[in-house]
Amino acid sequence: MKRKFNKTGMLTLIMVSVVSCAQITSVNSYGAKAAKEDSTLEVKEMLLYAIQDEYLANKEYGMIMDEYGQQRPFSNIKKAEERHISMLKTVLSNNKIEIPKDESSGIVKLPESLNEAYKAGVEAEIENIAMYERFLQQELPKDVRQVFESLKNASENHLRAFRRFSEN
Repeated sequence: MKRKFNKTGMLTLIMVSVVSCAQITSVNSYGAKAAKEDSTLEVKEMLLYAIQDEYLANKEYGMIMDEYGQQRPFSNIKKAEERHISMLKTVLSNNKIEIPKDESSGIVKLPESLNEAYKAGVEAEIENIAMYERFLQQELPKDVRQVFESLKNASENHLRAFRRFSEN
């Protein structure tokens, strides 16, 4: 019996190690950060990176409001992120691409203060804009291009809002 327990214990340890490595990989291969590292962008991957990045923003802004209260600009921008996710889901469906699950909760970290949250918002929107600018340099179907242009413009507005609040 003791021998069986040791094998089971070892198997559990191996599985925990594999899961931990998978989580680290997923952190580095999610959203705008992953898109930046991808040298062979296809429409499907661009759409997946885009929705992942919108999931990240939506989750982070929700966590910030849970911690620091329902306040602007997070309350307005979170509503916008939900619309962005909806737009991307429509384009994914129209292009017969499976809508990925939101795995952002295992990645997002709560900023230590409201001021740090504003700074995090600035950084996230800068990365998001850069991602969409890169995507828009590619050959894209009309519906995908329209959504990416709309999301880039929205991120530029979000960036201005975060900068205003971070300067106060």
